[in-house]
Order: sequence, then structure tokens, then C-alpha cells
Amino acid sequence: MQNADHALLRQLSENSQRYRDPLGAVDWTRLDADSFWLPESALSLHGLAAYEDLALDVRRRLSQYEFINVMHAGLWLERVFMQRLSRRLSARLPRAEYQYFLHEMREEAGHSLMFLRAMESAGLAAPPQAWRPPPLADWLARRAPAGGVLFWAATVVAEDVPDKFNRHLRATEGINPAVRDICTVHCIDEARHIAAARAQLEATLPALPRPLLALLNPLVRLLVRQYAQVFYLPPAQFYELAGLTHGDRWRRMARHNPARQAFVRERLAPTLHLLEGYGFRLQ
Repeated sequence: MQNADHALLRQLSENSQRYRDPLGAVDWTRLDADSFWLPESALSLHGLAAYEDLALDVRRRLSQYEFINVMHAGLWLERVFMQRLSRRLSARLPRAEYQYFLHEMREEAGHSLMFLRAMESAGLAAPPQAWRPPPLADWLARRAPAGGVLFWAATVVAEDVPDKFNRHLRATEGINPAVRDICTVHCIDEARHIAAARAQLEATLPALPRPLLALLNPLVRLLVRQYAQVFYLPPAQFYELAGLTHGDRWRRMARHNPARQAFVRERLAPTLHLLEGYGFRLQ
């Protein structure tokens, strides 16, 4: 990396020094199963006539399991990222990078603990294997050469997609206060993580020939599509846990819901615009 990037990483590390454990930043007494965890407009079934017919307690429980789905997506990506990042730590790594990576791993571990605490506090943990990552995106996240263009492009996607969703939630009324705390903690830390991932991507791009960048376009499109699908479309069992029988049918309805499709397009637009600014063609 160039000196300017190292200066940025040193600044980000300095900003991370006043670390606050996310578990202490959330008022867990306010996280309950009697309130909406997401605004109804952010639910996958919102906009369908069938949604309007659902009982209030079912809609409320659906909001909780849809946010649990978001947290499972976060747990998956933070787990993979920390595994990959830890293997990059080396005495040969420039000090600015080494120090920043340690800060980021501490913050990502805190996020994962926060997500686990949220599910445990409300007694809404999903059964084992109810949530699974998309196989190909998971394989790419684990196998893309660490430090390469594809790795850092995937990291930008993994950081930026949930960030835009969290920012939308924080600006929307009607969600549980503890969930708002969780989103706030995530947004504050992710602002640094996104800046660092962008700096790493910008440092790796100049060495990549343009024809090779074009070859990466299908893989980056796939990563965005698969990640957006698991992030915004819960597994069928989550609909059943919310009280809806025949979860596969409800999931299909959500996938083809025009209102949901428009909502997801709007949330993804800034991320796609960001990546296209680096030369990726994703449309």
C-alpha cells in the first residue's frame, strides 16, 4: 500500500482506540418480543394483500425473525472475514496495516457477540442449520486470494450492504430502541471498516490489467446478488417460526413481491454505484 493509505489506516486505528464493547452500548432491558424490530415497510411481505391480512402478533414476530436473518448474515461474513484477516497477520506486514487489522478484528468480534446476545436475550434463536450461507458466495469469500481485488471488492460489498440497511433503519420510526442501538453501534464501526476496505481495493486495482477486471465482473455480480438474497430474503423456516405455515410458499411470495424488489433495489443502489466507480460493470 502507498503512504497515503497507511496514513488513513493510522487515523482509523486512532479513531478505534476509544473502544466501547458493543455489549455495553445496547440497553438490553428494552429488547423484547412484544415490539417491532423492523419497521413494517422494511419487511419482505409488506405491500402484499396477504400481509395486510396477517394478525398483528404474526407481523411483529416476522419483523423479529427478519432482523435475526440480518444478524445471521452478519455472523457469517464477520466469521469468514476474521478467519481470512487473521491469516494475513505477519511480522512482515507494515505496522499501520497490522495495527488497523487488530482493531477491526476486535470490533467485528464485538458485533458478533452483540448479535448472539440479541438472539439470546429475546429467546428467539433459530434452530441449528436453519440459516445457511449461499454456497458459491461462501466459497468465493473463503477462497479468493486474500489481499487481491476480488477479496477487497467482496469486503466492500459485505460492509456496505448492511451499512445502508442500518442507516435506513436508524432514520425510520417504529423499531425497538435496543435494535436501534445495535444498528447505531454497527454504523459507527462500519464507517471505518468501509473506508479501510475501499482504501485496500483502491491500492490493488492499479496493478490489475483491465481485461482481468472485466473477467471479475461476473463474480462480483454473483457476490452482490447472492449476498443481497440471503440478507433480504429469510429462509423458509424463519417464516414458519414467525407463525406462517408453508414457509416455502411465503418465501416465494416475498421473492416476487414488487414492493420488496423496489425496496431492495433502493438500498443496493449506493453500493452498486460505489463499485461501478471502480470500473466494475454490475448492471
